[in-house]
Amino acid sequence: MTPPQPRQRIPVTVLGATGVVGQRFVRRLANHPWFRVDHLAASERSAGQRYGEACAWRLGGEPHGGLADLEVRACDPSAAPAPIVFSALDSGPAKEIEPAYARAGSLVFSNASAFRMAVDVPLLVPEVNADHLDLVDVQREARDWSGAIVTNPNCTSTVLVMALAPLHRAFGVEKVFVATMQATSGAGYPGVPSLDILSNVVPHISGEEEKVETETQKMLGTLQMGRIVPAAATVSAMCHRVPVIDGHTEAVSVQLRGNPAPEEVAEALRTWSSVPQEMQLPSAPTRPILLHGEPSRPQPRLDVEYGEGAAQGMAVHVGRVRRCPMLGVKFTLLGHNTERGAAGASVLNAELAHARGRISL
Repeated sequence: MTPPQPRQRIPVTVLGATGVVGQRFVRRLANHPWFRVDHLAASERSAGQRYGEACAWRLGGEPHGGLADLEVRACDPSAAPAPIVFSALDSGPAKEIEPAYARAGSLVFSNASAFRMAVDVPLLVPEVNADHLDLVDVQREARDWSGAIVTNPNCTSTVLVMALAPLHRAFGVEKVFVATMQATSGAGYPGVPSLDILSNVVPHISGEEEKVETETQKMLGTLQMGRIVPAAATVSAMCHRVPVIDGHTEAVSVQLRGNPAPEEVAEALRTWSSVPQEMQLPSAPTRPILLHGEPSRPQPRLDVEYGEGAAQGMAVHVGRVRRCPMLGVKFTLLGHNTERGAAGASVLNAELAHARGRISL
């Protein structure tokens, strides 16, 4: 099933464009087949400067995504309007700025946590809960907006729910315990001080465990009568920061209804495909889950960047599927926290929205 192609590339605005996630948005969108960056927006201290002057580029590839001469605007819908807005703002500014764009008619795809748990805001992973996009209608009516806000989850939650979703559909997830080893890039730039993280493990990331536990229930929940009924699964998380640049690794134990054998669980993961693959969305990996047979995989350095073009870094990796003596089955999970868990996630959400006719031009 090939999604409808726009007659011309759709103009977009990137909020928080000078930060590391904002830069990943710019790099992803620079050559996107459907979207075109018209406006870059950032804080007042950057507004009015060329992007190349305001932004210290931290990524590989063409510096500034080829947009170094584009003027940075204020985060104001009258200064930087577009039908699609990608937000890399911190949660504090997002609380004020994102609703302003939604009221002005933009569909805002947010990486911020400010609205993730709002009852009328989709917390979207297209492979997992594409139907939750229908909350946009509820949100517009409830808030009297012509636009809307669509969020992607916390990066750790995104990686986890990608592996849980096929198991929830095939068997039913009852309990989950996850211990994470999270990359330093998840803390932004400059992130964790070097003397705190080198040769060390930090066993606390503020708010992270709570996000994983609640967001996972919302994403695995069902849309009923205009509201999300959270999944009844119990989720317990322990989150750690480790000296890895990119890639969150998660050790997962899960209790499934019927107590399926590890071989059945592995087959459900190996064969899983979903809406983005059926619709052939540009940023969707051909296989959303890559199952590794080697006992030493997956590893961030070897696996996290897997993929070609727009799908690079968008698959998650599972290995060591085996019996758990406490919950039934356990496995190792890996995903790219700043691609699948941040910029790439929001872009894929926007592709789904366009393919389902949600973008007003």
